[in-house]
Amino acid sequence: MQNNTNTAPSTNLVIADEPKTQYPNAKEFVEVEFGPHKALVPKDGFYDRFHMQPNLDEVAKDPLVGNVDFFRKIPKQLVETRAGKVWSPNYYYKTSNVQLLMLAPLEKLKAKLPAQVEPLSPIHGYGLVSLTFFAYDICDNDPYDEVSVAIVVRRPNAKGSNLSELMSSIRNRDYYGYVLALPVDTEIARVRGVYGYSLPKWLTAIDLKIDDQVQAHLYDTKGNIDISLTASTPKLKTVKNESRQEKKTMLNQVDGTWYSSYVQANNQTFAQKFFPKHVELKRNGGPVSQLLDQLGAKKILRMDVIKDAQLALHMPTPIDVWNK
Repeated sequence: MQNNTNTAPSTNLVIADEPKTQYPNAKEFVEVEFGPHKALVPKDGFYDRFHMQPNLDEVAKDPLVGNVDFFRKIPKQLVETRAGKVWSPNYYYKTSNVQLLMLAPLEKLKAKLPAQVEPLSPIHGYGLVSLTFFAYDICDNDPYDEVSVAIVVRRPNAKGSNLSELMSSIRNRDYYGYVLALPVDTEIARVRGVYGYSLPKWLTAIDLKIDDQVQAHLYDTKGNIDISLTASTPKLKTVKNESRQEKKTMLNQVDGTWYSSYVQANNQTFAQKFFPKHVELKRNGGPVSQLLDQLGAKKILRMDVIKDAQLALHMPTPIDVWNK
C-alpha cells in the first residue's frame, strides 16, 4: 500500500507522519522534540501538557488513573542521555500485559546473544524466551502498545548455579532480560526507545484486549498479521496497592557501552497459569514470527495476565563491571 496522504490508510498500518493512524481518537496534534528528533502527539495529551514532568496532583484528577502514591515514591530526575537531558523515570499510570514464557534450546539462544550475556538455563540444554504484549493506556508519552521478545538472562557477573539464580529471581520478583525485538505503534514511543535506550524498536500496528479472553495481534509493516494470540483469561485477583511489586532489568549496548535500564511494576490485578491450556499462538511468517522460530521457542511454560498495573521505566545507566 502506498503512503498517500489523501487516502485513509488501512487500520492495520501505522505511518510515522500520519498520527491519525497511531491515535485514531485524537482530533488535533502538536509536534514535540526528543533531542534532535521530532514526532506528532495528541494536542492536550499527557506529553503535550506535562512534557514528561507531570504534576501528580493534576494526573490524579483523571478518574481513569486512580491512586498515584506509587509514583510519589519514585521522583523524577533530569538525567544525561545521548539525546540530551531527559526526565526519568517515565511513568505509566494504567497498563496491562500478557506474557508467554517459553522453553527454547540453549544453543539457539546463545547464537542471538553477545558473548558478554549469558542466558539463564533452568533445565539442562534449555533457556527461556518471553513474548509479551503490552497496552499502555495512560502514560507520560501518551497511549501506545508494544510487543517484546526477550531472552531471560543472568545478571552481570552472576555467581552460583542457574537454578539458584532462577529461584532467587522468582522469590524477589527481580528478572533480567536481553531484548531482541520491541515493535511499538506510535512514533514518539519509537523515537524515545531507539534514541534514548538503543532498543530494537520499529513502528507497526498492535492491539491487545483482555476480557474473558485474551486477544492480541501484532502486524507487520504492510498491515498483515505477524503473530496472533488467543487464550482463555485465567481467574484474576486484585491485591492491595503496592503489595505486589516486581523489577525487570534490560541489558543492552548503547554506542558500544554496556547499559542496564529497569522497570518497576506495581501489579494490582493479575493471574498466572503454569502450562496453560487453550492458548493459541499463530505465527504467520512476519519478522517476529521468524525470530521466535529462529529461537526455537515453542513449549509454553507459563502465562501471566496482568489486567491492571503501574510502571516506572528508568533511563539506562552504565554497567560498570562490564565496561572496565
